[in-house]
Amino acid sequence: MILKVDPRNPQGRHLCKAASVLEAGGLVVYATDTLYGLGCDIFNKKGMERALVMKGQTKFHSLSFLCGDLTDIARYAHVSTPAYKIMKRCLPGAYTFILAATREVPKLALTRQKTVGIRVPDHPVALGLLREFGRPITSTSVTTPEGEILGDPDEIEKKLGHTIDLILDSGMIGGEPSTVVDLTGDEPQILRTGKGDPALVM
Repeated sequence: MILKVDPRNPQGRHLCKAASVLEAGGLVVYATDTLYGLGCDIFNKKGMERALVMKGQTKFHSLSFLCGDLTDIARYAHVSTPAYKIMKRCLPGAYTFILAATREVPKLALTRQKTVGIRVPDHPVALGLLREFGRPITSTSVTTPEGEILGDPDEIEKKLGHTIDLILDSGMIGGEPSTVVDLTGDEPQILRTGKGDPALVM
């Protein structure tokens, strides 16, 4: 199913429908400030397993997830004072921060090092979906099994529609992935340079 959503002022009824799909363990494609994301409820084992299969990953590979704001992040990750200052400068925005996980995070969302990747996106659709759903959702780019990034909702439906329950169509997105920053050590480490300006981190 595809629902056309205004990227600047997403329709509440469409966000409500998407939240219902997530609640039932479904997979939802949604717009972010970087690329289209594949979302499921991180507390729904069946949904997480479906997302991992679609990405061609094992349960030992983490899927990063979205939180609505910095307060939510503190529930799922241990945030030092220096890390908080960095994130406050950068979020919401095109960054994924690697942090030590709290016990609130389900095992399927953890790396072997017990860390998590967390984002707070700067996009009305993603933030609206998070508010409507009330819990974190996975944040991984929508790709084919061969690794091709898909930014056209029609292409997403054509190539992956059989594995996705709902696509929130906000038009073409031809962006870059997020900048990934490891905040588990004494100094921040940039693991991948993407759309987020690395200068804000250092």
